[in-house]
Amino acid sequence: MDAHDGPLAGRVALVTGAGQGVGQGIALALAGAGVSVAALGRTAATLEETCRQLRERGVEAEAFVCDVAETDAVPGVVDAVAARFGRLDILVNNAWAGAHGPLLELSDRAFQKGFRTGPFAAFAFMKAAHPHLKATGDGSIINLVTSAMVRWDSSTYGAYAAAKVALKSLTRTAAVEWARDGIRVNAIAPHALSPGLQWWTETNPEEAAEFVASIPMGRLGDCEEDIGRAVVALVGPDLRYLTGATVPLDGGQAFFG
Repeated sequence: MDAHDGPLAGRVALVTGAGQGVGQGIALALAGAGVSVAALGRTAATLEETCRQLRERGVEAEAFVCDVAETDAVPGVVDAVAARFGRLDILVNNAWAGAHGPLLELSDRAFQKGFRTGPFAAFAFMKAAHPHLKATGDGSIINLVTSAMVRWDSSTYGAYAAAKVALKSLTRTAAVEWARDGIRVNAIAPHALSPGLQWWTETNPEEAAEFVASIPMGRLGDCEEDIGRAVVALVGPDLRYLTGATVPLDGGQAFFG
């Protein structure tokens, strides 16, 4: 069966941080399932390249330049996406920008940035998307968190993990409150060879080798094939009874309990 005749064909997804890395991989995988995509991010050039690749897969795609930290603008952006495509079925909160480092070396501003672009931004997008997702009767939200939340040694990851723990809690609450509205809300905690992780791997080869060795599957995930395709499954009908879950996509490294 052609993907464009599949169960997700004709649906519309909004993906933040879609210009590269995991966000782009998710967008491409969704397009492969026949989903049209609104690609959001801060850089027009990278978004347009993503949209070019999406259109090559036979779906509609539109770039929306947006800084997720500017939460006052989020309702207008979400409404513009829904107006452009005529509906909104899937929201993927992928974008995040924050700081890493020992707690005593982090400024208040650096610590707060991860919350502004993480749970605060996701909260704004989720609220703005709610009426559109409810209208479809089968809406789905995917929030991206991290295995750093349960890392055995969270040194230098404290700010990152704290913001993502808040987003994990938000995911669970929205799942419960919005289930009767026909909206499922889940989170994923991925490891993937994004451009940022590729740079880190090349810059810190010994540390990177130790990190990969700690993954039972012995490799980092592919942004589209491992992470994106998992998202396609999560928002599809086969997992229609799953909501409020945090799914690790990390080759078995993290133990969530």
